[in-house]
Amino acid sequence: MPKKKTVTQKKVKKVMHEFKEGKLRSGNSNKKVTNRKQAIAIGLSEARQSGARVPKKKK
Repeated sequence: MPKKKTVTQKKVKKVMHEFKEGKLRSGNSNKKVTNRKQAIAIGLSEARQSGARVPKKKK
């Protein structure tokens, strides 16, 4: 039986899909995201805002 995906995994997957299609935009500036790490950070941030348990930010 496969494991269920967490909320965090689902959010990051959705964001990465947008990123690969070139439709992901960042914050108030609304600029297109071109960096893969930035896209992942956006996905984790959205998951945190929705109340999901996400590992702490790296310093």
